Amino acid sequence: MNRAAVIAATTVPEIPMRYALRSLVLFMALVAAGCATMEPPKPWERGDLTKASMQIDPDKLETKIQQHVYTSKEAATGGYGVGGGGCGCN
Repeated sequence: MNRAAVIAATTVPEIPMRYALRSLVLFMALVAAGCATMEPPKPWERGDLTKASMQIDPDKLETKIQQHVYTSKEAATGGYGVGGGGCGCN
């Protein structure tokens, strides 16, 4: 057996790996596309989306207070856009 035949017999072909990778990427794209909706919510579904439990910050005032306390205690400048130190002198 010559050297070229031995090398060809022992190397792993790259073509099936490329197809497997492309197939995996295509499959993941189809799965991701299947989770999305293309139409807006119906009018009777909008009531559920406006509930406080569905909001990112259900209580805006409480979030603002927590951010203020955090920046005051951390004594860091630039946190949440508030300057100053831990002593409360802004």
